[in-house]
Amino acid sequence: MALRWAMTVSSPCSSQPHPAADAVVPKFPCSKILHQSHRTFIFPLYSTNRLSLPRNTFSSTARISPFRCFASALTPQLKNTLDKVVTSNKVVLFMKGTKDFPQCGFSNTVVQILTSLNVPFETINILENDLLRQALKEYSSWPTFPQLYIEGEFFGGCDITVEAYKNGQLQEQVEKAMCS
Repeated sequence: MALRWAMTVSSPCSSQPHPAADAVVPKFPCSKILHQSHRTFIFPLYSTNRLSLPRNTFSSTARISPFRCFASALTPQLKNTLDKVVTSNKVVLFMKGTKDFPQCGFSNTVVQILTSLNVPFETINILENDLLRQALKEYSSWPTFPQLYIEGEFFGGCDITVEAYKNGQLQEQVEKAMCS
């Protein structure tokens, strides 16, 4: 799973890549032409090389926009494992820390809410495995933790859980899950 930095250099004034771009930016075997007016240069993620373009290399309308490319952390095997975990338990909380020792205020809040409802729930410490943490963000399409699952379905994070607790929706959802 190779992570790399990518930089796109384009000049709308020309249909050909700017000749100075080839001279300034090192060529890598994975570089390729996207369009005639765009060239992508791929750099190793932890490279200490700096990209320095001389002044007047591009017109004032040229754009240099860095972005980061990620390989997917959610492999098919990990997705299957996550499916089994969330479906084999009625209530699962992916959190920072454990039920007995939360290491985040948001995680602690959700643990306290579930405990106050007398709900049996499983917790999984996402701090123990960085790959799991990244994969869960893709799995749930939710970027933050904690992540609460009820009956195999993503319920929400801390804010959603607190709001649902206040309006009674969480207790209703949990009781329904416990009876099924």
